[in-house]
Amino acid sequence: MLKKLFTITAMLTITSLSLTLSQQAQAWGKTGHRITGEIATMHLTPQAQAAIQALFPDQSLAEISTLADFNRSNPAKFWQKEAGAYHYVTVPDGTDYVTVGAPKKGDAFTALNKFSNMVKDTSLPLSQRKTALHFIVHIIGDLHQPLHVGNGLDKGGNDVKLEFFWQRSNLHRIWDSGIIDQQKLSYTEYADWLTQKMTTAMIDTWMTPDPLVWIKESYNIRKGVYTERKKENYNYVFKHIDTLNLRLSQAGVRIAAYLNALYR
Repeated sequence: MLKKLFTITAMLTITSLSLTLSQQAQAWGKTGHRITGEIATMHLTPQAQAAIQALFPDQSLAEISTLADFNRSNPAKFWQKEAGAYHYVTVPDGTDYVTVGAPKKGDAFTALNKFSNMVKDTSLPLSQRKTALHFIVHIIGDLHQPLHVGNGLDKGGNDVKLEFFWQRSNLHRIWDSGIIDQQKLSYTEYADWLTQKMTTAMIDTWMTPDPLVWIKESYNIRKGVYTERKKENYNYVFKHIDTLNLRLSQAGVRIAAYLNALYR
């Protein structure tokens, strides 16, 4: 009886840990990532387009942008033991990323450098180079979600529990998908609406491939997304939708900027 109880307890603990890690790993949700991939496609150079097509001849950036989250269920050691840390960075209040740096297990910043080296290394198997490319696209999207530059205290807002439109949720999930899904748009409609509002001056200003810039921007936005309220709905969306749309737009342009620089 005791042995059976121990086994059940252990299984529940593992399940709880897996759910926590899964929550930490997500950003923007499927629709958000696809929006950024769709926008990026519009700003690629011919060289970058050719390089991407060589690795993914039958898939768009929008389609591959979600693969890093999809593979959280992949039993391979890389996905279960290593990849989870590559979706976020931690910058406590009053610090900056350059000062804090990455933990030993790595983070989104170090992973971006790692995958950028891998994706152009033709000595590597094709499967590894494909993983490197789709993870690059995903990471850049992640770093534009303010709560993926976490404060180190609440798992990027996952521990901030509240109701959103009368459903149990948490702050991280609201920024991942809650606000986006509330708009009731497909990713192509959403990307088209955002693109129509971009001016040439905006795009030129955003076209920076420097992840330290993106991290600092998310850090500066992060504090303002927190709420003391335990129930949020239309007022929260009204307050933050412009910021969320800005980050989706910038992420799309920056994915293109980064890939254009990589495949110059």
